[in-house]
Amino acid sequence: MTSGTPARPRPEPGGERVVLDAGDIARATTRIAHEIIERNLGSSDVVLLGIPTRGAFLARRLGERVLRADERDVPLDTLVGTLDITLHRDDLRRRPVRAIEPTTVPAGGIDDKVVVLVDDVLYSGRTVRAALDAVSDLGRPRRVQLAVLVDRGHRELPIRADFVGKNLPTSASEHVSVRLSELDDVDEVAIGKGGDR
Repeated sequence: MTSGTPARPRPEPGGERVVLDAGDIARATTRIAHEIIERNLGSSDVVLLGIPTRGAFLARRLGERVLRADERDVPLDTLVGTLDITLHRDDLRRRPVRAIEPTTVPAGGIDDKVVVLVDDVLYSGRTVRAALDAVSDLGRPRRVQLAVLVDRGHRELPIRADFVGKNLPTSASEHVSVRLSELDDVDEVAIGKGGDR
């Protein structure tokens, strides 16, 4: 038996296959945090807005890593907020009604800031389009960037992520599940059959 990472169990036929584990997710968020600092020459003008649900948790994780890497001793809430996009979605008539989640913006606002939208999966681009509309209701940032844990392709709109944890080519018949310990008691990304995520 060789040492190293233990082999993942083989999925049941038609089951899910884990493509990122907790260590992979931690490394991806750390790398993205460093890329955000490098691209923006520091983090003093950066605001991270997570798109609920899992994007909000990812934004907090990114914020912690950004502050640590940039050696800033300020509260996390001065850098990180959340952005509910429910009322800006273009599929409200086709999807079940979901509760509106709070939008929280750091006290300094977003005017003339670099806003980094954070989400778990980039797929069609429609969620990001709704987020851009929601940002315009809050103020006028100097620049808007996008950070995602997974880019699975299949774009329907001309939207591209600036920071990507993992490019994950998928078929349209596959489903990408992001699980985070804050909600799911485990950190992993899995691919399975069916669904539209």
